[in-house]
Amino acid sequence: MANILENQLVQVLEKQLDEQLDRLDNLDTDDLKAIREQRIKEMKEINQKKQEWLKNGHGTYSELADEKEFFEISKKSPNIVCHFYRDTTERCRIVDMHLKILAGKHIEAKFCKVNAEKSPFLTQRLRIKIIPTIVLIKDSKTKDFVVGFTDLGNCDDFSTDMLEWRIAQSGAIDYKGDLMIPPDMKKKSFINRVHKTIRGGYDSDDSDIDFDD
Repeated sequence: MANILENQLVQVLEKQLDEQLDRLDNLDTDDLKAIREQRIKEMKEINQKKQEWLKNGHGTYSELADEKEFFEISKKSPNIVCHFYRDTTERCRIVDMHLKILAGKHIEAKFCKVNAEKSPFLTQRLRIKIIPTIVLIKDSKTKDFVVGFTDLGNCDDFSTDMLEWRIAQSGAIDYKGDLMIPPDMKKKSFINRVHKTIRGGYDSDDSDIDFDD
């Protein structure tokens, strides 16, 4: 029975492949030209987006001067990864190290940091109580918070890949890997614990910040 089903599946896949090859073989000059023009258009749009991101300070990890600047960049960059830090907190320097790397890798998002002690209004508005906290904004809405290192394995030596995976859960950055499996830890117990924390750790209504303020 298993062999019969396997053979049927192979036949279906072969038929689909043959149909796709036939379509490619039957493309005329106009079809190929249209495909090429569409591809060129897509590449131009992507390049234009990249230029706009770089113009708005994407690609680097920078510190914001004050709360006003936070709201200013929120109007220009719909996707933001913002680290709320304190000078006296050692773990904040660990976060800095990883975010500097990720900022250059993911220019589709604005990576920045804010001194929590110098931004009391914003810190209170976002209900930030633990430092470090990373605010993840997607399409100008607060989607998620990375609070401390709980979601990163509860250790200081987590990898940059691990933080990238955790940030990607919010959709604030493009991610090529498997969102279901943390890069640093493959054990089922760890996966369940992390996913439970991500789902239940922050009660977001997607409306904590009014970016028109």
